[in-house]
Amino acid sequence: MTRFLIRRLVQGIATLWVVVSLVWILYYLVPEDPARLLAGKAATPAQVAQIRASLGLNAPMWQQYLGYFGRLLHGNLGESYKLREPVSQLIGQWVQVDISLAVGAAVLWLILGLSVGIIAARHPRSLLDRGATVFVLTGLSMPTFILGLLLLYVFFYILTTHGIGIFPSAGSWVPLTQNPLQWARALILPWITLALITAATYARLSRSSLLDTLGEDYIRTARAKGLSERRVVFRHALRAALTPVVTQFGIDLATILGGAIITETVFGLPGLGLNVVQAVDREDLPVIQGIVLVAAAFIVFANVVVDSLYAVLDPRVRLS
Repeated sequence: MTRFLIRRLVQGIATLWVVVSLVWILYYLVPEDPARLLAGKAATPAQVAQIRASLGLNAPMWQQYLGYFGRLLHGNLGESYKLREPVSQLIGQWVQVDISLAVGAAVLWLILGLSVGIIAARHPRSLLDRGATVFVLTGLSMPTFILGLLLLYVFFYILTTHGIGIFPSAGSWVPLTQNPLQWARALILPWITLALITAATYARLSRSSLLDTLGEDYIRTARAKGLSERRVVFRHALRAALTPVVTQFGIDLATILGGAIITETVFGLPGLGLNVVQAVDREDLPVIQGIVLVAAAFIVFANVVVDSLYAVLDPRVRLS
């Protein structure tokens, strides 16, 4: 078990190193001089040269590469060209939105997706199963921005025009510590948007995986021993059927933590997704680099955690 986890951790660190190296290479492949971007178009050649010297851009490439890694190890992601603030500080503010968005949506889509999938698997080819199929197809076919705009139109515009101000407009985000009620009100519709879209995948995965597991020999043995169907499903079959669900959950959660671009744009949430789009528009390279590194770190960490959960859910993984 320990060797398995160490091997996965080493692989995760190697993957993160490759991503960091590619981001560093990207920094030097941009068509415009980073010093010129930082100085602005009105800067004189002497000012640009001074900035190049302060950034160490005149040093050999290998020294710049080692210096870049050294700054990352100390949490220094550089300074935003346009906002004139440390990137690490900005990301610390923006990632709070993504954490709030991811946690609430994940709880909803797990409850909804697993419930629909388990019900469909326990009643195959029934009316409930056909209804679950319609739910899955609808969720997989519905674009996120369409569902988000529909929810805003129905639950904000129509209700507000009739004097029912339950849901706030887009761009009403406030931190949890500032006003918990307003924080929840601003996130209800984004949570529902992500949950409905994502739950369809979990319903499909849990249904197919649980159906396969219910056909195994040890499940028939458990039933032959006289165990109740509820105990067979939830105590024996569900644990083995959760492996693909755990895989998908790790990917989805890490992706949202790295920035749910469409959802944040529709609802005006100032998270990593919305800010990376704005950073691309203003050519703010340090912000783009920082968000890419944070998103990659989330995905690598999620994969290590998922691999660890494999070993817990399926003892056979520990021997592989």
